[in-house]
Amino acid sequence: MIILSVIAVIVVFGSLIFVHELGHFLFARLFKVRVEKFAIGFGKKLWGTTKGDTEYRLNLVPLGGYCKIAGEDPVESKGNPDELWSLPPGKRFWVYTGGSLFNYVFAFLLLVMLFCFGVPKMTNVVGETLAGSPAQRVGIKAGDKIIAINNNPTPYWDDVLIQIRKDNTVQSMDVRIMRGKMKVDLKIVPEELEGTDMFKKKKKILGLGVAPSGETILVKTDPLKAVVFAGEHVWFFTKNTYKGLWYMITGQMPVKDNVGGPIRIIQILSDSVKYGIVSVISLMATISMALAIFNMLPFPVLDGGHVLFCFIEKIRRKPLSVKTMDVMANTAWILLLSFVIYVSYFDARRVVRNIKASNAETTNLVTRN
Repeated sequence: MIILSVIAVIVVFGSLIFVHELGHFLFARLFKVRVEKFAIGFGKKLWGTTKGDTEYRLNLVPLGGYCKIAGEDPVESKGNPDELWSLPPGKRFWVYTGGSLFNYVFAFLLLVMLFCFGVPKMTNVVGETLAGSPAQRVGIKAGDKIIAINNNPTPYWDDVLIQIRKDNTVQSMDVRIMRGKMKVDLKIVPEELEGTDMFKKKKKILGLGVAPSGETILVKTDPLKAVVFAGEHVWFFTKNTYKGLWYMITGQMPVKDNVGGPIRIIQILSDSVKYGIVSVISLMATISMALAIFNMLPFPVLDGGHVLFCFIEKIRRKPLSVKTMDVMANTAWILLLSFVIYVSYFDARRVVRNIKASNAETTNLVTRN
């Protein structure tokens, strides 16, 4: 399992960064900008060949890669027509955004593939009922299937939740369950329960007091619907990621509990291997979108920072001075490195805490036996 986890980390990160750099490469070539190097991996060169003006390299460390574009650093730019800084800001914009654009397209294609070949969905089987809940009072038991609410079919757990909270009002619901081979019709009045949304903010939600069994089945979708579902998922993820960022900036949501650094990402990716290729590909699509969003933040040293400079240049009708951009970039590097260290510290603490909890559980099990 450890070997599979290592392979998954290498393949996922290598593929996503390759796709990102490929976006920069192709947009640079589209505008006839010279690309000096296009490398897969970092460190010592294992293999290389030169075609045209570009050296293509395969390096020792297989995590990621890079694309070195001629004249991308304004300090080194000589003003040659095939250099990046010789392009007008409108064309430089596309070179800078090409990486994130390709990550979005890659994520979209992965999601279309997943929806076509099947994604796991939780079934409508009840795992447990909460003590004193509406569901327990009317006799719903673990193992029952909630097959319809108010005559609307509920084949999956998502459908159950949608129907319960559809009108967001506390009123009697007609619930049909399947118990073995017998159908049972019940009337249940949902209650307002204390819950949290996806941003871990407390809120009142309507519920019956039932929890899913965790049973899943693969659900396949025809290609046309898969395209629609993939597009909806990309929009949903993007919208809520930016909303979450706003909540963190305004202090409505703690950073340390909601942002993960490299350690946390690698841990989550390693855990996904246990659940099979579908889980890995799904996480790969998510990381690809997150990589695109992060890179497009208007922060110097990120692609979004370069885009911001393009907009400023367009408005001022001249670029910022090299000295100003250099100071902003150096400051940004310090802040970015500090942020990575900050989130990595809490990631490391979380890993240590999980290891201790696992060891304690193992010790208790051995003691009981």
